Amino acid sequence: MTLKTSASGSTPEWIKSSYSTSDGPDCVEAAAIPDRILVRDSKNPGGPRLALAPTAWAAFLPYASRR
Repeated sequence: MTLKTSASGSTPEWIKSSYSTSDGPDCVEAAAIPDRILVRDSKNPGGPRLALAPTAWAAFLPYASRR
């Protein structure tokens, strides 16, 4: 998943995971802001979000790609 950082003060550009399906339980979106990677459930866009440091996101991706 390639993320472009949103400009400061603008709305984050959410990218849906290619593994997400419209009818399945796994619907993940991510967005990059200047100092964090945001992760949310695409079925609940107004719900809770994870905010990860870029280093934590980079460490997580290899783990997720093996699943």
